[in-house]
Amino acid sequence: MEIKKVSIIGLGALGILFAHHLTKRMPKGDLRIIADQERIRRYQSDSVYCNGELCEFNYLNPEDSGEPADLLIFAVKYNGLDEAIQAVKNQIGEHTIILSALNGITSETIIGQTFGMDKILYCIAQGMDAVKVGNQLTYDHWGMLVFGEREPGFISQRVKRVAQFFESMAVPYEAVNDMNKRIWGKFMLNVGVNQTVAVDESNYGEIQKKGATRDTMISAMREVMVLSEKEGINLTETDLTYWLNVLDRLNPEGKPSMRQDMEAKRFSEVELFSGAVLEFGKKHGVSTPVNEELYRRIKKIEAQY
Repeated sequence: MEIKKVSIIGLGALGILFAHHLTKRMPKGDLRIIADQERIRRYQSDSVYCNGELCEFNYLNPEDSGEPADLLIFAVKYNGLDEAIQAVKNQIGEHTIILSALNGITSETIIGQTFGMDKILYCIAQGMDAVKVGNQLTYDHWGMLVFGEREPGFISQRVKRVAQFFESMAVPYEAVNDMNKRIWGKFMLNVGVNQTVAVDESNYGEIQKKGATRDTMISAMREVMVLSEKEGINLTETDLTYWLNVLDRLNPEGKPSMRQDMEAKRFSEVELFSGAVLEFGKKHGVSTPVNEELYRRIKKIEAQY
């Protein structure tokens, strides 16, 4: 069954980037940005720009009904996930495939509790260095979406459907059969990069060079490696090297989402990162001192908002 109707909820960096790309390649009515009326008014009044280009999106209110989406992409922040799940209920049909590009390792399960895990493909976004300020998104590298089934070892027909669609739309992607390890690898990267850059008040360039900041980042990532063994995921030094190579190709002036949140005095996704690490540490009796310190420092900064 060919993918023709696509819905996206969330116009942060990832949502804007992929929606802008698809808008140029799909019939306007086939790509829907799901947003409440207040957000739609704001987007239309202020406009949205991607690398200086005006984004001409087709907005759809959650209450609007019509043909369900063949592909639904969640691109919201974690703290907006519950609201987003309610907002997309009219987008769900019998054959809808759902991708969640949220950070962390829990969003698929949360979405699946409402719509069924049989509609979910596991997904991560990697290699993007976009920075969003107000209504302006800029980027040098837009990375790719990596997706696959939860169970390892095979490429399903659903995965092939999404891969064929992305191929036809010139969307960078990778269809894989080891998504649990990929999700934990991205989690490991975020735990190191997002938090270290946030507390250091720096950018990717600071952690791409040797020094104390990069050392802290890698130490935080190694704590995730230890926990992954306890969870049966078994991240290795090869995985660490892979994700460091992804990081080292990003624009040095770029900043991860947590740093952008803290610059704007928005509460961050720290509970998805060091917060989750601390919980896994307690579960398995594993010490996580680097993440404990990062958690403390981020919470202290946010308490001053």
